[in-house]
Amino acid sequence: MLFPFSVNAQERVNILYTGGLKGELEPCGCSPKTQSGGLARLSGYIKQNVDALEPLIILDAGNSLAEDTAQGRLKSEALIESFSLIGYDAAAFFDSKTPAPLIPLLDGFGAGVVSDLPGRDTGVSLKRGGIKVNVSIDPKAHEEGMVNILLTDRALAEISPVMWWDVIISSSGEILDKPRERDGAIMVAGYPRGEKLGILELEFDGKGKVSGYTSRWQTLGSDIKEDSEVRNVLNEYEAKVAGLTKDEDLKPVGQSPYLGAANCMECHKPYNESWEKMKHAGAFETLRQAGKSRNPECVACHTTGFGEEGGFYSDTATPGMAGVQCEACHGPGREHSQNFTPMRHVDESVCLRCHTEDNSPSFDYDEYLDRIKHQGA
Repeated sequence: MLFPFSVNAQERVNILYTGGLKGELEPCGCSPKTQSGGLARLSGYIKQNVDALEPLIILDAGNSLAEDTAQGRLKSEALIESFSLIGYDAAAFFDSKTPAPLIPLLDGFGAGVVSDLPGRDTGVSLKRGGIKVNVSIDPKAHEEGMVNILLTDRALAEISPVMWWDVIISSSGEILDKPRERDGAIMVAGYPRGEKLGILELEFDGKGKVSGYTSRWQTLGSDIKEDSEVRNVLNEYEAKVAGLTKDEDLKPVGQSPYLGAANCMECHKPYNESWEKMKHAGAFETLRQAGKSRNPECVACHTTGFGEEGGFYSDTATPGMAGVQCEACHGPGREHSQNFTPMRHVDESVCLRCHTEDNSPSFDYDEYLDRIKHQGA
């Protein structure tokens, strides 16, 4: 596609893109050596490499807000504030993916909101050096004389026609090893959950024509120095999440179906002594050290019976249920203690409730089972 404006030969622009974060502010931290992503790392990488990346445009293709829950709204608030600090030039927010209670948050976004929500602009115009750029979510809103970038939540195979668009960025969740090309359009997709940053470098000839491109994924591992401003936003989010759990809201129960490890020990002391040496026993302490001891998404897999009657509620209301105890794997034990009813058999499905691909990517059932086999029985 030719453009009526002139640019310097070999001029280039780096498009940094995300999409499909779905409220993922940062990796959970359970596997720090292998987990990638996080807004503080993303911002840190850009700031540390801005000279090499300039001129750049930072875009989010949508599907990045969290679910409409109390915690989800706090996540979305932190995400939008972080996007502003990172310096996003434009971010897409689709009507079908933006819960009504979250819409007012967009007013605090310090960059270009492109949206099909009522009263919102579907596109923004940007300029980098001699390059004029049109960013839109409307497949019909391409502009003559500009580099046209379409942000979409649809799968790339579903988009047609594409010949008027130079770049199409999807937030559908599909993972592409490399860009696709169709009818002159360069098609990419944001990496799910923000685990990697997409970098698409466009090259232009002297007539303003895209003469080439290179593309790569930037892994956001623990070696990336975090941006302190965004880290502060995430810390504030954790503090707000902690405020959602109030001990006075704990509903009283009668006789709890859970006993707690201290009671199990009365009959199973050798097992208990073996368990105390395992990481399961100290699972809750790792959350406390990370400042996430009242984050429900983390607490669920670091305690016993969370969300169930008589199970863990908070470290102050139910301290005896902290950590991954006997009953986290074998099920509530009161009935067993009364009539010796067999406890739940622990197979791989029990482990996979917490050892998911996202949280525990190196999980191997046989290997991990060897680590937790009871000794001294």
